[in-house]
Amino acid sequence: MESMGPSKTSNSSVNGIDSIKEYLTVAGEAPLLTKEQEIELAKRIEAGDEEAREEMICSNLRLVVSIAKRYTNTNFLSFLDLIQEGNLGLIKAVERYDYRMGYRFSTYATWWIRQAITRGVADTDRTIRLPVHMGETVRKIIRTANQMEQQGCKYDTKKIAEKLGLSETKVKDALRFSSHLVSLEMPISDDNTSVFGDFLEDNETISPEENAMEVSLQMELAKQMEALSERERKVLELRFGLYQGRRHTLE
Repeated sequence: MESMGPSKTSNSSVNGIDSIKEYLTVAGEAPLLTKEQEIELAKRIEAGDEEAREEMICSNLRLVVSIAKRYTNTNFLSFLDLIQEGNLGLIKAVERYDYRMGYRFSTYATWWIRQAITRGVADTDRTIRLPVHMGETVRKIIRTANQMEQQGCKYDTKKIAEKLGLSETKVKDALRFSSHLVSLEMPISDDNTSVFGDFLEDNETISPEENAMEVSLQMELAKQMEALSERERKVLELRFGLYQGRRHTLE
């Protein structure tokens, strides 16, 4: 019997491995940037220099690989897909980075890369059917929000609840429950200007700027603490709850 050629699945796997190898080669060839080089590139990018933009991206491909590795235990995306999602986050970080804020680009970009990867993972497992009663409630909420928006009214969960004769808690619960089952990017208006995620409250998420600033402060604090004696460090750590988040008295 003649030997059959490799299956389509096998070819796909080989192509995927080759693509990863090629990506890692490019990532490994790009030199790491100093803080001064990052600032210089950022200034050129701000002025519209495409070469500077490409250099900033290529010099941070290792960062994408490093972060993507942490999500390889998910069942939704291959390693190559995770890298591709991370690249989208890296590109967005390059476009939005403000060197005047004082923190390193990698600190800022980490937030965007993580966000892009986690969103990519979540979006592959979307569009699960909602329970009938909950689905109808969500549709009413979204329809009402659309109507209020078209009328130029500023709306929130409280106003929507009043209009539908529901408790605000029920409105929030319906949106929170459905957010795990429906893509946050699902359009809910005819012109696609509003998405489902616009109607969800998120008081816990911090911006990439806030995240970068917090990380920078932690690094600076750790650097300053190194100049202290072990006893002095221990006193400050306990007194201000620096690492465990719990403060202690001086007694």
